[in-house]
Amino acid sequence: MANQSSAIVQKVWNYCTVLRDDGVSYGDYVEQLTYLIFLKMADEQTKPPFNKPPNIPKGYDWPSLLNKDGAELEVHYRNILETLSKEPNMLGIIFRKSQSRIQDPAKLKRLIELINTETWIGLDVDVKGEIYEGLLEKNAEDIKSGAGQYFTPRPLIKAIVEVMRPGPDMAICDPACGTGGFLLLAHDYISKNYPLDIEQKRFLKSKAFKGKDIVDGVVRLCVMNLYLHGIETPVESGDSLIADPGERFDMVLTNPPFGKKSSITIVNHEGKADKESLSYERTDFWATTSNKQLNFLQHVKTLLKINGRAAIVVPDNVLFEGGAGETVRRKLLQECDVHTLLRFPTGVFYAQGVKANILFFDRKPASEKPWTDKLWIYDFRTNMHFTLKTNPLKYEDLQDFIRCYNPQNRHDRKETERFHVFTYDELMQRDKVNLDIFWLKDESLEDSANLPDPDILAREIAENLESALDQFTAISQSLEEG
Repeated sequence: MANQSSAIVQKVWNYCTVLRDDGVSYGDYVEQLTYLIFLKMADEQTKPPFNKPPNIPKGYDWPSLLNKDGAELEVHYRNILETLSKEPNMLGIIFRKSQSRIQDPAKLKRLIELINTETWIGLDVDVKGEIYEGLLEKNAEDIKSGAGQYFTPRPLIKAIVEVMRPGPDMAICDPACGTGGFLLLAHDYISKNYPLDIEQKRFLKSKAFKGKDIVDGVVRLCVMNLYLHGIETPVESGDSLIADPGERFDMVLTNPPFGKKSSITIVNHEGKADKESLSYERTDFWATTSNKQLNFLQHVKTLLKINGRAAIVVPDNVLFEGGAGETVRRKLLQECDVHTLLRFPTGVFYAQGVKANILFFDRKPASEKPWTDKLWIYDFRTNMHFTLKTNPLKYEDLQDFIRCYNPQNRHDRKETERFHVFTYDELMQRDKVNLDIFWLKDESLEDSANLPDPDILAREIAENLESALDQFTAISQSLEEG
């Protein structure tokens, strides 16, 4: 089985390289693969031993692609995408706004043949997932596509899920789901750690998870990613921040997009489109602000049931910004039990240069007395060096944090060099309730003898320059196109 899976992975990769040489990006390739594998799997389900009724209209299904080539194949494929995009439910989500990106009919024919030689439903779920996840990760590394913001490094998600310990019968949400990493790994954790009865398995497959993302193409990738892992769960396309959806969840796991820009365009008083100054007027928010990350933090609080638990990735400005930032921090510490903060260095996320943190908190019922008693901070930033290519974050790197967090009983913790506790009163005495707290000596600031090895520094500089050049190229291309 392992040999079979690695051979398929290799085939899919090799073909990706062929198309890439033809100007098809990883993102476009993954998208076309999504459409075609879905059509093939849908066809397989109509045959023994499944014998399910077809869910794809006849004439727009997998067999209809097999006997065509050249211009006829290209036209028919486009026709299939357009027709299926108008279908209801999951079909419509997967094919929404779909377009053929493969200009050469011979290459499209080859991809169809490649997919047709395998029985995809017979493949182990993990294998299909591996193929797909590998392509999504490659897509995230492709800086020009900007896809990195939709892909959270899997070792990080695995560690978060490990300490959050999602359980069966839990309703779990990611309001900025990207390609579905948090939902996938939560599903895997529950499947592997609990003996599930038939009802629980059914619930886990189709009702446990809820995802939403603002980018249509990413929602499609997410739905397909989940589907290939055997999860048939609702994923919506749209702006999570517009309104309170009314639903409440036992757990929220999320990495909202970074950046100041809001998700929708509004027209300002001068009649000009303005993406910078949008504030969400919501009665469930503590503060009205155009800061997207503060809005997501407030939105996550709203999504939680009483005693529901959250882990959310936030950039540094959420920890120290004044005004609305201070209001949100005060309210969060008062109304929720904000118990853990994990601080990351740069070089971990695909978004360049981002210093991010993970905030863990539980929503609590109304109370005069503040719910936060102690905030434990794990400093994974000082004197830590990661780069996306030469020294990427590994799951093993987070083992000490998992031990310190003590998921078996987080109320029984001990301080270590990197793990310190701060009381509610100590936090309140800090200017603007600033949670941007450090205590370790930064060796690189102490003396030059402690700088990272020159080859590490050189690699980091080269990667940063490479990334900057890619970004400049992308900007100049978009200006030329505009």
